[in-house]
Amino acid sequence: MLSLKPTLRSAPLLIGACLTLAGCGPKPDTHPGQPVTRRRAVLQETLRTFEPMGIMVRGKSPYDAARFQSLADKLEALSTQPWTFFPPGSTYSPSRAKPVVWQNPAKFKQAQETYIKAAAHLDAVAKTGKLDLIRPAYLQVSDSCAACHKAFRGPSVL
Repeated sequence: MLSLKPTLRSAPLLIGACLTLAGCGPKPDTHPGQPVTRRRAVLQETLRTFEPMGIMVRGKSPYDAARFQSLADKLEALSTQPWTFFPPGSTYSPSRAKPVVWQNPAKFKQAQETYIKAAAHLDAVAKTGKLDLIRPAYLQVSDSCAACHKAFRGPSVL
């Protein structure tokens, strides 16, 4: 019968495997200004702000008007922040931006403006506290994110 108990002889192998895997993570962003790292941080914070709103909108958690408004305010503030971190040449790993971001900057700018306007509209509608008005505004933001990702975001490089 096979024993699942680790032995002292297997410890070096296990330690070596752990050290090897530790080196498999994303490489640090050593580029000037770290644009990929900085835009990813803003976009991840955006996601952490947007997801709880969606949970309320879909009825998966109780609607809390004050919390929703706070999240909508934060989303609007975040909506303008990541775009300065897309300078030319920032396509290195772990970027998921497609080359079209820089090949067609007018189209990318339009997608940004659509998202920024949708986030501002959601923030304004959230002030009413009326969930039936908030739902379509939330969907506009969601749709603008999806459209931008479809056009400008590629598969994961990790």
